[in-house]
Parts: sequence; structure tokens; C-alpha cells
Amino acid sequence: MTAADLFTRAKRVYEERLQHQLECSNPNAFVAIEPDSGEYFLGQTLSEASAAAHAAYPDRRCCVLRVGHSVTVHIGAGQR
Repeated sequence: MTAADLFTRAKRVYEERLQHQLECSNPNAFVAIEPDSGEYFLGQTLSEASAAAHAAYPDRRCCVLRVGHSVTVHIGAGQR
């Protein structure tokens, strides 16, 4: 599976099953999604969510998204 395929599948799980619930209960959290199972793991940091997913599925790739945001990480987006 390519990185683009992984993202597309995880994003579909997020939008169809998780978005409404998580945006109400966990805004700004990070969610790691394992797209084959649909299982997800929340964390206050990208590392927390990723580590939880890796502990549960050490041999599978997961995609980490930021709840309520269009991108997971903003780089160089500080205000001047």
C-alpha cells in the first residue's frame, strides 16, 4: 500500500465513522487510524497516538490525523 493509499483509506474511516464524535469530544487531539481494522488510537500528541497504534499493530502502518484540522502538523505557521 502506498502512502497515498494509506492516507485515503484512513481519511475515509475518519470522515465516515469518527469525525463527528471526535470533533465534539476530542478537538485538537491526534488520532492514529489503522485502516484495515478501522481501529483508532487517540493522543494529546502525535507521538502518543502513533505509539498506541504501534503497540497494538506493530507490523501494520497507521495514519495519524489531527482532529478538526485539515493537516496533521503545521510547519512554519507562526504569527509575526
